[in-house]
Amino acid sequence: MPEGDTVARQCRILDHALAGAVLTVCDLRVPRAATADLVDWTVREVRPRGKHLLIRLVPPVPGAPPMTLHSHLMMDGIWHVDGRALRSSDTSAGPRDPSTIRIALEARHEDGREMRAIAYDVKQVKLLRTADEEQLLGSLGPDLLDPAWDEDPSLRERALANLAAEPERPIGLAMLDQHIMAGIGNIYRSELCFLRRLHPAAPVSAEKDPGALVDLAHRLLELNRDREVRVTTGGMLGRDGDLWVYGRGGKQCRRCRTRIQRDELAEPRLEGTEARVLWFCPRCQAGPGAPAPSAAPRRGRRR
Repeated sequence: MPEGDTVARQCRILDHALAGAVLTVCDLRVPRAATADLVDWTVREVRPRGKHLLIRLVPPVPGAPPMTLHSHLMMDGIWHVDGRALRSSDTSAGPRDPSTIRIALEARHEDGREMRAIAYDVKQVKLLRTADEEQLLGSLGPDLLDPAWDEDPSLRERALANLAAEPERPIGLAMLDQHIMAGIGNIYRSELCFLRRLHPAAPVSAEKDPGALVDLAHRLLELNRDREVRVTTGGMLGRDGDLWVYGRGGKQCRRCRTRIQRDELAEPRLEGTEARVLWFCPRCQAGPGAPAPSAAPRRGRRR
């Protein structure tokens, strides 16, 4: 699935293209919303919530409730604006089959500018009243890219409380749980574990300073929200030096020159859950809670 910074970036570009414009075409190619008629509705704003994308709409008829068009990029979703892919580190910006279009919007601004936005391969498309967004997304943890993060300490406190609630859970799984804190995907999971010198299979309790972990997660997403190429190394390592461990299986650790290992980790308490691939340095991340080098990896279907 995409990282939270990818969703935030696509929302920012969509908001710039559509906010304030009136829909002239709205084609929702999903069964539950296919008959919805949103022509003449005005796009108020496009906002992210964790990894969810929210297009908030104002009705043309006074007194009617505002609506929200919700979608999720999942593994392969991407938006195109006026034929240009909103390229990201997570998704291919190459040509997409028209059969994968799920949302097609055309809108006109007051100055006559016309914009077209098309969503390919997005999932979970729903049309709901804006007032009901919390019913759909209220179970999410604090959004690491919430604009109020720095001013509202309760967001950080909630993330820490959620993280501490299951101290024996593998930290590499807890990080991906959007109910704990929203926005971390597989890339940041691997990178954060490396930077905090934690093996992904180590328990949450192995992190002796969870506040530092949460702060680092927020800082990395914030630094990358406007980048097309994600960087966690500080950008000082030259060509192909953007990430520490993600996708670098078999290559030398940038810190100690040990070979980076690739493995998979599945949720042990949920039978049948697909394993997620991860990368780590067996030397830099051999701290408390790390499995013995001879321990058999937890295998599952790759996702």
